[in-house]
Amino acid sequence: MELYKLGIKEAQDLIAKGEVTSTDLVKAVADRYRAKNGEIGAYLTFDEEAALKLAAANPTAVPVAIKDLINVAGQPCTCASKILKGYVSPYDATVVRNLKANGFIPCGRVNMDEFAMGSSTENSGLGVTRNPYDLTRVPGGSSGGSAAAVGGDLCLAALGTDTGGSIRQPASFCNCVGVKPSYGRVSRFGVTAFASSLDQVGPMTKTVEDAAILLKALAGHDEMDGTTPDEPVPDYAAELPRATLKGLKVGLPKEYFNVAGLDPEVKRITDAAVAACAAAGAEITEVSLPHTEYAMAVYYIIAPAEASANLARFDGVRYGHRSAAAKDVYSLYVKSRAEGFGPEVKRRIIMGTYVLSSGYYDAYYGRAQKVRTLITRDFDAAFGQVDVLLTPCAPTPAFRLGELQDPLTMYLNDLFTIPSALAGVCAASVPAGFTRAGLPVGVQFIGGAFREATLLKACKAFEDCVGTRDTLHKTEETK
Repeated sequence: MELYKLGIKEAQDLIAKGEVTSTDLVKAVADRYRAKNGEIGAYLTFDEEAALKLAAANPTAVPVAIKDLINVAGQPCTCASKILKGYVSPYDATVVRNLKANGFIPCGRVNMDEFAMGSSTENSGLGVTRNPYDLTRVPGGSSGGSAAAVGGDLCLAALGTDTGGSIRQPASFCNCVGVKPSYGRVSRFGVTAFASSLDQVGPMTKTVEDAAILLKALAGHDEMDGTTPDEPVPDYAAELPRATLKGLKVGLPKEYFNVAGLDPEVKRITDAAVAACAAAGAEITEVSLPHTEYAMAVYYIIAPAEASANLARFDGVRYGHRSAAAKDVYSLYVKSRAEGFGPEVKRRIIMGTYVLSSGYYDAYYGRAQKVRTLITRDFDAAFGQVDVLLTPCAPTPAFRLGELQDPLTMYLNDLFTIPSALAGVCAASVPAGFTRAGLPVGVQFIGGAFREATLLKACKAFEDCVGTRDTLHKTEETK
């Protein structure tokens, strides 16, 4: 049995039957890591010894890969940046504590765009990650290592983070399920901050049911994160047997369709997804999110501004890279940051510092926050009419490594995911099909704030209708 191909639910069922143990699963994933990580590059490090110790202590636990900006005690947390070279975390993030308490084992650190800034994982300062479906292409980003690990069966599931689309876009590129929870649904304590009003941790899995199981383990109030509400977390997986598309009100935002730059194959697969929902009894309705056109500009003011403030702490003084050429305190700061940060991180810090600077704050950051409120109101109005929204997830399938050199073109990868991130609502990418060139494409479902139960039921009903990632792939291979 190829245990590395299992998902969470399959592994849990086999454990319950006494057919496998946690140790078996960790060894299977470790063997797969040794066999395949060299060509895919999903993992930065794999701590087999620590994972086996946890497996021995909890023989029913399931191993999970961790994006390299989430702190795990005793493991590196480099954020794929040279500036954090040598840093080892002294504590567990809340999500990691939750994982361990709910039968999961953190087994390895997966690659990402440096400090989560990017859409291809090409901005990693520590190595290249390739798409498991085509090694000449990117896995997406910034959670590209997480997506490649799940898509390439180098893990059973993974954690990613999503600031403007960093779970959903790579999930679409790598044929896996990726869920961005509502802002505040999952604690950010111990998660290295990019943009604090946007960042969310979420599951990247092989099926919707696995995502529901993992999200239940992650979610909940945390007194260390004041943005998490003190309210019960539904048992998302328990509600999935009632999932149906019949009578579900599905909205199609007119601003997301027939967009310049939308790849014809992505449009074909998205249209087919809409048709499948309609055939299964969903009520399809066109809706409008009129301020969508401003979302990209708003995001690239707010996110870099917050990044500029958050990344000021990486100064070469307390931990990480310290320039050997520094001669005084000022040069220590300047040279350590210049040597440690990559080009994209520097670009966003400069952008963010500019929009926060004296004389420009009100014109840029203040105004962007006001437009963000209008974008949020658009979603509130839409969810007064429909249960979920269905849109393309990314405008294109996975592109070739090195293909997009222009930063503005790269930023457009998040065209369909940024608005819901700004609004703080929940959203997910679900495998929907393959292009004629054999590349995976996901569609995006968006739910209202803290309506993850509704979102996941819609995703599960869609998955039941069109097939899982494995059956979609086999169907494509027989064409």
